[in-house]
Amino acid sequence: MGLIQPLRRVLADVYDELAPDHVVHGTTVLPARHLRFGGREFKDDRFFLASAQSEAQRLVRRCGLSTASTVLDIGCGVGRLPIGILDQVGDIRAYRGVDIQSKSIRWCKLHIGDAHPGFQFRRIDVRNRCYNPRGVPLNESFRLPFDDEAFDVIYLYSVFSHMLQDDVSVYLSEFSRLLAPGGRVFLTAFLEEGVPDVMENPSGYRMKWNGPLHCVRFDKSFFTKLVGDAGLRVSEFEYGQETDGQSAVYLSRMP
Repeated sequence: MGLIQPLRRVLADVYDELAPDHVVHGTTVLPARHLRFGGREFKDDRFFLASAQSEAQRLVRRCGLSTASTVLDIGCGVGRLPIGILDQVGDIRAYRGVDIQSKSIRWCKLHIGDAHPGFQFRRIDVRNRCYNPRGVPLNESFRLPFDDEAFDVIYLYSVFSHMLQDDVSVYLSEFSRLLAPGGRVFLTAFLEEGVPDVMENPSGYRMKWNGPLHCVRFDKSFFTKLVGDAGLRVSEFEYGQETDGQSAVYLSRMP
């Protein structure tokens, strides 16, 4: 039994290398279904593209995204957001996507970056027990490779839902440095009122959670304090409407 999981991982890696890495839906190149993250619905090409378009439109409506904008996408995966931006807005002034998984960054460079030089992708080798357990641990000296106040929009979907307090604080501090005046951060997280400050895989909460950091839930007031400690504030909050019951959170600089 102890060999089953390692064998599955090896077979999955072989399949990733040999199988086609993309499909074409209409005129849009999408990542192959086996490369996509999220629930089963994301395996459907129409749903995947619609969700990409919806996320881009969210940023247009709520964060002022336009062709003049600069965007930082944390945990860009296989390019759902940039696919949506290109479809709905077109080439923007600058898009930078970062992720800890090499295969995701390779896909984005090949299928997005080569045709759109303003869309650039970079792997960051930071530790996450769920996605990159052998990466470099985060600490207060961590810096993303971008200039101060470089981004009008910072986007991260279902990233803090797999991250404990110390790492969240490091990223929030970086967002405070990287966010341009008047800019906004959009993120999702599991936030509830009247619960312990932070819990990993809370029992009986929404669904059954398996594996390291599958679900990290924060008390809303505690999370708001982490945001404030970084020099940011919660400007808008929408409870429980995102994937698996996560909440949508919009941040801006302290006035």
